[in-house]
Parts: sequence; C-alpha cells; structure tokens
Amino acid sequence: MNVRQITLRNFRNYSEFETEFTDKVNVIIGDNAQGKTNLLEAVYFMSAGRSFRAKSDRELISFDSDAAYIRADISAGGREQKLEAYLFRQKRRQLLANDVKLRTAGELCGRLRAVLFCPDDLQMVREGAAVRRRLMDSCLCQLRPRYAAALTENNRLLEHKTRILRDHHEKPSLLYTLDDFDLRLAQTGAELIYYRAAYAALLSEKASKIHREFSGGRENLTLTYKTVKTIPDPRKKPAELLPHLQEHLRDHRRAELETGTCLSGAHKDDLEIDIDGIPARSFASQGQARTAALSVKLAEREIHYDDGGEYPLLLLDDVLSELDMTRQNFVLNKIGEGQVFITCCEDGRLKSRTGGKVLHIDGGRLA
Repeated sequence: MNVRQITLRNFRNYSEFETEFTDKVNVIIGDNAQGKTNLLEAVYFMSAGRSFRAKSDRELISFDSDAAYIRADISAGGREQKLEAYLFRQKRRQLLANDVKLRTAGELCGRLRAVLFCPDDLQMVREGAAVRRRLMDSCLCQLRPRYAAALTENNRLLEHKTRILRDHHEKPSLLYTLDDFDLRLAQTGAELIYYRAAYAALLSEKASKIHREFSGGRENLTLTYKTVKTIPDPRKKPAELLPHLQEHLRDHRRAELETGTCLSGAHKDDLEIDIDGIPARSFASQGQARTAALSVKLAEREIHYDDGGEYPLLLLDDVLSELDMTRQNFVLNKIGEGQVFITCCEDGRLKSRTGGKVLHIDGGRLA
C-alpha cells in the first residue's frame, strides 16, 4: 500500500504542486512554515477524508482561492487507484475514487490506510480522554467503514440532543423528541462500544509486547477500555449492549436536563494506560510516557497489517526530533516495511540513517 504520486492545487500554501514518492522512506525536509506538515496533511486527508489539524475544509484552501484540489495516485490491495478531493468554501466537498463520486468520507476510508504520529500524540498519555478516543476512532474508521458511519451519526445526534437540553426551557416542546434521540444514541453508541472494546483488547496485546521490547523487558504496559458503568462486558454484541445503555441514559435524564449537557454515552469513553499497574497519566515519567505513546502507535500499525495484509502508510510529523537517539533508533528499526513519510528540519543525518528519498520543501515548492 503506497502513494505513488500526489497533486495539489490551492491546498494550504501549495498553489500548483506535483511529486512522486518512493514506496519506502520519504524524508520531507525544510525550514519551519514552508509546508512540510501541509504535504503530510494532504496525504492523510486522502486516507481519512479529513484533516488531522483543521476543523473545516475551508481552512485547507489557500487564502486567495475559493477551492482546493487533491489527487493521490495509489497502489493498494494489488490495484492502482486514483483518489480525488475537491474542496470548496461555499459548497460541499466532492470525493471521487476512480472517477466515481463517493457519497461520504466513510467510503474513502479503507482504500488508503495511514497511521499518523505527530507531536500532539506524545501527550496521549497525559491528556484527557478525548485524545485517546480520537486514537481509537481514527484507526477504526479506516478498518471498519460501518464504524465510521455509526460515529458520524452518533456525533450528529449528540449535537442535536445538546441543543435540546440547552433550549428546552424556552421551547418545552423539544422535550417530546428526547426519547427518540436517546434511542438512536443508544443504538449507535452500542456499535461504537462493541468495536472499541475489541480494538482496545487487541491494541493492548500488541502495544504491551512492543513496550516490553522498547523498555528492555523492564516495564509492562496495559490498555484498559472504559465505558458506561451499566455495561458489564463491552465485548458483547450491540443488541446485548443496547438495554444497558438505555438504562444509563434513563438514570442520567434528570441530571442532563438540569445541566444542559449530555452526560451518558459512548462520547465519554476512555482508554486507560497503565505501566506496571500504575496509571501512566499521573505517575509516568516523561520518558515512560513517550515510550508508551510510541508503543501504541507502532501497535496500531501492526493491527492494520494483520487486518489487511499490507502495512499502512506511516506518517511521522516532526516527531523524531523530540526523541532521544535510543528512541529514534528503535522507531527507525521498526519501520523497515511499508511506505513511510517523515518531516524534519535536519537533513544529512536522517537521510543517511533511513536511506530514503529526500524532498526539500521551500514555500510550498520543491527546492
């Protein structure tokens, strides 16, 4: 699985850009604010149907333009494919695969898989639950298109329910719709929990093995999936999870009306990270936290490989510079297979250590 070529028009600071990549390691070099991460962002967009740092498509369009274009010529599953994205300021985007329009971003997910590791991910151990939910969502949306559809609907329902809880004092009639929203939230939430529980168990198994190797056998890493308390076993089928979710929603109805916020559901889930049985969020050293984050991301890559028989793209956005030499070497030794993109400001040392193709970016152009 790899991106052979990418074409950009009016995407971020790239007015007209086209380049080919090697199917091994691609080192993207340049000074700060020249477009290294923007190029990585375009590659990631074609795998996930979204940016990893922008909230809307409008942020991806050059300031002096009304539309942007991304084309990725890829090889995946033994097939050559063309993926395209037309982004607009005033109307909805258009996504195409081999000249066929796609209805949703979910239809794009899975055609090209990618694992992203950026500086923010080094904080996944320290930050709140939302960061770790995004970790699960990002991978599962690529692995299971049905999950992506359930997540999109669940997020939409949460927005509507939040407005009802906020506005029902002025518009009491809104409360008549609350039961319907709770039912659909429980149904979509049950699907999310079912997939997350299975994924978390697999991620814990693989990350623990990598972490032991990383730490020289001195530490044991475990990941534990946490969801609503009324669910005794989140690995059950969605139909069996549904009544437990409904019970939790009923128990929290009064508190939700009083606070005007959604207090029950899969949007509160977490993935707890422990090192030697101790919560890493509170007690891990900086080095331990970084090692744990690296282990989780490398484990995510292995899950993709086991599921599809191909390594996903590995996107490393200015991460190696924040790691000591030992951790850098461990990562580089682990990525001998599959296509890799690495952004950095340095040049000679990383090139010699990876043996990869170097692309020097200067002001949105190849230097």
